[in-house]
Amino acid sequence: MNEKLSLLTDLIKLARCDQQVREQEYEFLLSISKSLNVSKEEFDCLFDKYIDFCPPESEFERILQYHRLVLLMNIDKDTSDKEVNYLKDIGIRMGLNPVATNQVLNEMNKYPNKVIPPERLIELFRGQYN
Repeated sequence: MNEKLSLLTDLIKLARCDQQVREQEYEFLLSISKSLNVSKEEFDCLFDKYIDFCPPESEFERILQYHRLVLLMNIDKDTSDKEVNYLKDIGIRMGLNPVATNQVLNEMNKYPNKVIPPERLIELFRGQYN
């Protein structure tokens, strides 16, 4: 459970990078919390609670979390340098390949609404192992 709360906390931190959590960001976060079987009450408490950083154990789960972060960053169609830097930092903290995370951040601009397809995202990470 701590891993799930940590994932949500990372998403909340990203949403707060621009000093406000917009309605569409909150709804996106809430939908992720529901998919992780975290109650709305528990989710709402995370806005005022410190949770230790606890990245997912499997690389696939870490890539999935990175994809969630990228989606959240672009949900309001306003990407700030602070958000991009947060994503670079969290990628490193999760143990993801920095070259791959930078490729994702660069390539997302090629897609409508900056939504990089999951298959392409995974391909970018796998490409770093060859």
